Amino acid sequence: MATIHKIGRRKTAVARVYLSEGSGVITVNKKDIAVYFPTATLQYKVRQPLSMTNSVENFDVKINVYGGGITGQAEAVRMAIARAMCEVDAENRSILKPEGLLTRDPRMVERKKFGQKKARKRFQFSKR
Repeated sequence: MATIHKIGRRKTAVARVYLSEGSGVITVNKKDIAVYFPTATLQYKVRQPLSMTNSVENFDVKINVYGGGITGQAEAVRMAIARAMCEVDAENRSILKPEGLLTRDPRMVERKKFGQKKARKRFQFSKR
């Protein structure tokens, strides 16, 4: 099997995942997953697509991630791994899709508009 390359996004975080056959080593920005994502919740999110398809020990995952915060990055990585697992085996799609792992979360910070204080907050109206 050749290396599979997929991209996942969440908010402003972008993750590039390279999936290859191996022993289950996950490397994020040239660091171990336990170093880059210190909390158990974030590590669970990253490993979720692999554990749902029973292939945690079958693949080595190399991840480049940038932008956004740590939670957005973890969810971007999760989406990219889920996309890669669908390319490995088409039957994985029926496992991952009902859990919402293949759906991009569209919620982002709305941009600030010209002539306003914030995205939606306007300046106080004064009659006189």
